[in-house]
Amino acid sequence: MDQPLRVILEVGPKRRVVAAAIDWPGLDRWATSEDAAIEKLLVYRQRYVAVAERAGRGDELAAQAEPHVIERVTGSSSTDYWGIAHVPSETEREAPDPEALERSLGLLAATWATFDRVAARVPAELRPGPRGGGWTRDEIVRHVLANEPAQFSRKVEVRTPKEVVLTPEGLAAHRAAYLDALRAYVAAGRPARTWPIRFLIRRTAHHVMDHTWEMEDRDPDA
Repeated sequence: MDQPLRVILEVGPKRRVVAAAIDWPGLDRWATSEDAAIEKLLVYRQRYVAVAERAGRGDELAAQAEPHVIERVTGSSSTDYWGIAHVPSETEREAPDPEALERSLGLLAATWATFDRVAARVPAELRPGPRGGGWTRDEIVRHVLANEPAQFSRKVEVRTPKEVVLTPEGLAAHRAAYLDALRAYVAAGRPARTWPIRFLIRRTAHHVMDHTWEMEDRDPDA
């Protein structure tokens, strides 16, 4: 039986709405209205299939075609400026049970694997972005890998140095430590610093997928 695609809308005070498929970390998109944000989310749902399949959940995502808004969140000026979720929903303030946590962590790991696969496939020089420029592939990779401990994993006290996370062995160790820390915080009933754990997972995965899709969109060979 088909299940709804559960969506949370974060509505900025003036101009942007972020639609998030709350059960699929990383599947967040913004637009200038609620309807447009949901429509864009559904377009990217097709692109997220690679993540779901890598996590062994392709059939589950395929069964969730019809969006259902379960919560609206009042966003901040940062929501409007960045087009990125900045205010955790009430749904995300609830601590996940062990099964739900492992599901989310499996999907987070699948976003990492998808990012790595795309980065290995696209050429070093990418097409110019919407504003006529943009980072090279290697600059995107450095940004995503170095930014994770700088902005996200530090909220659960995983502070991998940049020079470590930019090595294959260091990156693998960092990701394992991050997943373990998320498990430990949930087991102890602790929120991440400034954010609930579920929101932290969503924001981490969103950053990974946003740049994954950027590389795909700017691939000159696509």
